[in-house]
Amino acid sequence: MAKTLIIVESPGKIKTLKNILGDNYMVEASVGHVRDLPAREIGVDVEHDFKPKYTNLATRKDVIKKLVDAAKKASSILIASDNDREGEAIGWHISQALKIENPKRVVFNAITKADVQAGISNPRDLNMPKVDAQEARRILDRLVGYRISPLLWKKVAKNLSAGIVQSVAVRLVVDREREILAFVPVEYWSLTANLTPVSPQPNFPFDAKLVARDGKKYDLTNETDTNTVLTDLENANYQVASVKASEKRRNPSAPFITSTLQQEASRKLGYGSKRTMSIAQGLYEGVELGSQGAVGLITYMRTDSVRIADEAQIEAKEFITKQYGAEFAPASAKQFKTKGAAQDAHEAVRPTSVFRTPDSIKDYLKPEQLKLYRLIWMRFVASQMTPAVFDVTTAEINASRYTFRATGSVIKFAGFTVVYTEGKDTEETSDEEKDPLPALSADQPLDLIELLPKQHFTEPPPRFSEATLVKALVEHNIGRPSTFASIVSTIVDREYVELLEKRFHPTELGITVNDLLVKHFPDILNIAFTADMESKLDEVENGTADKVQLLRDFYGPFDASVALAHEQMERVKPVQVETEFTCPNCGKMMMLRKSRFGEFLGCSGYPKCKTVLNVDGTPREAEAKAEPIVSDQVCPKCGKPLYEREGRFGKFLGCSGYPKCKTIVNLPGQEGDKPAGVSVNTGIKCPKDDGEIIAKKTRFGALYLCSNNPTCDFKSWGRPVGRPCPTCTWPLAESTYKGKPTGKLKCCNPDCSYEEKAEPSALADAGDG
Repeated sequence: MAKTLIIVESPGKIKTLKNILGDNYMVEASVGHVRDLPAREIGVDVEHDFKPKYTNLATRKDVIKKLVDAAKKASSILIASDNDREGEAIGWHISQALKIENPKRVVFNAITKADVQAGISNPRDLNMPKVDAQEARRILDRLVGYRISPLLWKKVAKNLSAGIVQSVAVRLVVDREREILAFVPVEYWSLTANLTPVSPQPNFPFDAKLVARDGKKYDLTNETDTNTVLTDLENANYQVASVKASEKRRNPSAPFITSTLQQEASRKLGYGSKRTMSIAQGLYEGVELGSQGAVGLITYMRTDSVRIADEAQIEAKEFITKQYGAEFAPASAKQFKTKGAAQDAHEAVRPTSVFRTPDSIKDYLKPEQLKLYRLIWMRFVASQMTPAVFDVTTAEINASRYTFRATGSVIKFAGFTVVYTEGKDTEETSDEEKDPLPALSADQPLDLIELLPKQHFTEPPPRFSEATLVKALVEHNIGRPSTFASIVSTIVDREYVELLEKRFHPTELGITVNDLLVKHFPDILNIAFTADMESKLDEVENGTADKVQLLRDFYGPFDASVALAHEQMERVKPVQVETEFTCPNCGKMMMLRKSRFGEFLGCSGYPKCKTVLNVDGTPREAEAKAEPIVSDQVCPKCGKPLYEREGRFGKFLGCSGYPKCKTIVNLPGQEGDKPAGVSVNTGIKCPKDDGEIIAKKTRFGALYLCSNNPTCDFKSWGRPVGRPCPTCTWPLAESTYKGKPTGKLKCCNPDCSYEEKAEPSALADAGDG
């Protein structure tokens, strides 16, 4: 009996969907995009309405073949890629690659039985305006990248890139740094009186701040002013002038959207945006819960809507009433307003069942999954609860001609705070967060314990953290839920910014590139322009604007700016740092330089003088090579002695006639180091076919390929550790940066962002195969 074929994006969903759908369905994954613009040409015909030239991705050759074979066996096909611009475009590309006529589309807000069955029961056509919006974005990125990046290579350095959104993100960081550098601190003082009521009843001390003199607001600007006040207050009597009590209500925060989830995970868990989204992806796609099988735990995590489904609100009210009491559940469901240009395709990020508490499933989750799930669960539950109520007391206190003010609060009703309170980016304390005051009444005398003067200086705006940078992007309408994590990771990977103590600092390279782009491409680096472009893409998606016209309006001025920049953009030499050392050969200054092998000192007379030294000024002497140990064996090919050698893959025997004779013989228990081009089998199965992963030595280090190469294009520069990725089942590999281990394990699948901290034992066990 023929089955219905469902094509999803991620392999991680397959098991969960099969668990829900049963044997009448086949589920296959496209593993993201199957087609894209060509890698080695611009691929956009600007003369003919910006027609894109799409090609099947070489890395998806086997995936496409698998999908084609499955489609031939299927009675019908449903495309179930994600319900956003990128997902709609992936669905369209799948239909083109598989030549599916009248493709039908289904969407799942969550991978649960109810949502999946509802989606399959309501197939629709592809949303072509949404596809057009994604295509317009892709073409814009390609035009900017292919026209500006070569310009940067020519004027600054190789391998630089520019992009509409990434370049604006760098500008935000650079502008903030300049604000900090230009900031001039201003001195001010505070004066706090530590007081206690004069009363026979037991009491406790409290603090009051100086706020007025002679009934008018008064600020202390320097030490002289402060000392004058201290003199005036000698022997002063302190008395309560007035006491005002008020009730304040604090409402819960809305459930998470993508940006607020990333911000709060950064504040409370210390997770970067990319890590947060990777963990959330796994929770959405499904986790094995014992006898229940694979279960999707949260709704779709790329959303900018705070909408909650009616059934989820009903379930939340039932849970809250049972768990905390009827007074914690509002009479009517809480409604939150979605801001600005947000799309409403998805609900907010929430647990698929509020009754699936974090503690009830903690044994099935990894520590990082449990932490993020608990955060999402608590935020959602709190969002559906009643406000917290505080009794806030404010007391005015007179002392001579001066007025002090004290504020305290007491929780009257905890409300949502019994579950969760939102993190903050500053240390400011609101009135309802202050400690309670003792019982006070008008005209009540007070005893002064001590006066506490303190000098302060105004502070510059703080550098962006991941949380506050994402918040700024949202506030400026730059980027969309699916792009925030990639924006942050891209500007770090390009070395335009660096993350130091969880704060972004622009690099010299980032400042240089930013300043050139701001000068020669003011529109591209204009925040308002970029935000307007996002709004226009939204209009294309909504069917109220034309894709081609948007591209025409952009390209004309942009093309002129590129031509002018080629003529007028100044060439910027890399920043050179002088050192105290002089060249031992020509006497010129030695400069601190960097290469992929680290820092070194190079002669400022380069290229005429090519002298290099170590960073401490000592000569770079070649290490003396140890005399080879001659084994008792001879080369089976040429008969010369075999030497014992040791390389990246362990000890081996190599012919003494190398490089003319490249014969090697493995020692017992050793894989043997191979000259360039010779391979070692690691014994790990290739994820793309029936081959095995082999380690091939190159002049850049070990490269891991499929034994069926070049038929199979699997490739990894990180050495596989023999353990599958929990998200997509490809092998995990040791992550490296510039040839050095980073201490992390990363999935070999280029379309999977999963990574984890590597335990020392994992790296030790990895070996070279």
